[in-house]
Amino acid sequence: MKIKPMDLSGVSTYPISDRNNKVSLKRDFAGDITPGMSVSALLAALPNQLGGESLNSVINAVVKARENGKPVSIAIGGHVIKCGLQPVLKKLIEADIITAVAMNGSASIHDYEISLIGETSEDVGAVLHCGTFGMAEETGHDINSALAAGVADGIGYGEALGRFIVENQNPYIASSLLATCYEKEIPATVHVAVGTDIIHQHPLCDGALLGQATFTDFRLFTSVVSTLGNGGVFLNIGSAVIMPEVFLKALSVAQNLGFHVDHFTTANFDMTQHYRPLQNVVKRPTAGTSRGLTITGHHEIMLPLLAAGILDKIGAKHG
Repeated sequence: MKIKPMDLSGVSTYPISDRNNKVSLKRDFAGDITPGMSVSALLAALPNQLGGESLNSVINAVVKARENGKPVSIAIGGHVIKCGLQPVLKKLIEADIITAVAMNGSASIHDYEISLIGETSEDVGAVLHCGTFGMAEETGHDINSALAAGVADGIGYGEALGRFIVENQNPYIASSLLATCYEKEIPATVHVAVGTDIIHQHPLCDGALLGQATFTDFRLFTSVVSTLGNGGVFLNIGSAVIMPEVFLKALSVAQNLGFHVDHFTTANFDMTQHYRPLQNVVKRPTAGTSRGLTITGHHEIMLPLLAAGILDKIGAKHG
């Protein structure tokens, strides 16, 4: 039997005024964009939906957290340092907005090299096959030496390297995030997987010292995570694997020890939203009364905008 086109004359309809809509001209559309507008005005003019709503929510959560004396902790990958964003993060630390910094091993290496020579990030493809990739003497020697001294004094990777940069007065110390944290006495932790970083190739590398240094930092980071409940903020910026995994384990330990970490805000900033940050930062930890957000974009654009929005809002409240 040949099938005929459906007769639609009997379809029932209803008035559009009875429908619930997800987008409203009054509520959700962009505001007026004008020449010379302030950062706050620009952010207020963003459409109140999707990325615009998420970015403003992160800014509001950070500002509220600091006004209430709650922590704002950030975790970063190496690309954040390679993009030259230390001045942005340093400004937020000096303004008492960021209260703790965690990073993977590559971020610490790039930060150290910047402090030493004002440059970092070799051309891997050009030197890999000749066997010289990652073999810079000063990087491996200095960082491994710093860790050995730090472990002897009972401190972790991040504090040990920050202290080393400060005490040795590296030429570009002002551009070091680890040195800034050390001088401001805020927790700076470094979390490594053995074999992932160029300093593990150096003759001075000691696996026991490396493990002790980063394990001390894991315990310190767990203490930071334990304080996030009831209004704190945790931002994961550009780490697709290491920091989301470390955050999840630290949160688990904190909960196991009786710290009820709930009612806080997390956000993942990256150019692409990967599986682990989405699950281990945005979704799983916020299953209770917390909120997880995603901000997709280039760090060199999104972080200055985030920082400017936070500083502008805080300045407007206290100006």
